[in-house]
Amino acid sequence: MTTIVRTEKRRRGIFGILVWWTFLIFNALMASWLFYEIMFTSEKVGEGLHAEMQAGKAIGETITASALLWVWVIGSVILGLIVALTRRTRGSRLQKID
Repeated sequence: MTTIVRTEKRRRGIFGILVWWTFLIFNALMASWLFYEIMFTSEKVGEGLHAEMQAGKAIGETITASALLWVWVIGSVILGLIVALTRRTRGSRLQKID
């Protein structure tokens, strides 16, 4: 008895592949940038002369990290939507199995 099996492979086009890699690289860069910002902040907070300077420095660097986090989220949402819109096309293949 012969059985017919349909196999579907999904492949992205050139633009879809470029968008996918842009999305991955953007997220990797933003993660490393945020990690560097947090490490830099934790090292430099205690180096002020006065308590007021330390507090102001900590507040400023927290605002900077928050702004960086918002840029990351907005960029990921925009690129994620583009990645979703360049979804893979379906290609099916029929195969006979004896």
